[in-house]
Amino acid sequence: MSLPAVLVVSSHVVRGSVGARAAFVLERLGHRVWSLPTVILPWHPGHGRAHRVPLPAADFEALGADLARAPWLGEIGAVVSGYLGDPAQADTVARLVAAVRERNPRALYVCDPILGDDGGLYVREEVAIAQRDVLLPIADVATPNRFELSWLAGLPAETLGEVATAARGLAPPTVVVTSAPAMMRGKIATALVTATDMVVAETQRIEGAPSGTGDLFGALLVSRLLEGRPGEQALAAAAAGTVDLIARSVKAGSDELDLTVNQDSLVRPLSLVDLRRWAPPARPRAPKAGPAP
Repeated sequence: MSLPAVLVVSSHVVRGSVGARAAFVLERLGHRVWSLPTVILPWHPGHGRAHRVPLPAADFEALGADLARAPWLGEIGAVVSGYLGDPAQADTVARLVAAVRERNPRALYVCDPILGDDGGLYVREEVAIAQRDVLLPIADVATPNRFELSWLAGLPAETLGEVATAARGLAPPTVVVTSAPAMMRGKIATALVTATDMVVAETQRIEGAPSGTGDLFGALLVSRLLEGRPGEQALAAAAAGTVDLIARSVKAGSDELDLTVNQDSLVRPLSLVDLRRWAPPARPRAPKAGPAP
């Protein structure tokens, strides 16, 4: 069975496996990928300073307009947006999502609001605001990390209870939070939150992971959702593939995620995932009143 194509809108690096380059994951899993770069870099900024080429706003808008009228638009089953280089790009992405949905009403829009991490925002604040105000309200699924969730919701996200509250304060009906606090020592969690439920996938915490783990996880999640898997199963499969590939890349001493070398991790991951349905701790019962004196 032919799987739907995916339109990926994100940064493009010449060397590495971050941003739109992680779309290789989707191609390996059988999806054709349309790739629209928001900014071009020679490598991930974590490797050191380098030239950065943002697409001029007028050119980016013109590319988006061309894609919105493409005769093949109906083949797209999902749009995934990631890093934006300019706040105006959010409006172009929103128009593209609307055009795709017009041709394919069942198409998913997955917003990965790449804003920063525990060190703070690493995009301009106006770009972060555009992600929050323009893209999140139209997304079916959002995949922020814990810092991004807290920034977007304006709420703390230090505990699983706070993660659930903050995620339910965002517009998308499904929010998948990476780098969430785990219940088990030595683990890291990813939480899938809906209005009525939260499922937590815990995997082994691996130190020294290369950049791009969020892009990898998002690509795996989108593919599993497009296969028709329920959210809980898609979460478990994406978490397993992500930790499997991180572990192999770290063991090899790679400074990038070795997507091409470890393709088995994308298709048949071996890493274990502990899947739990989270419920808030029960409130202690108030002591019964004693007899009146």
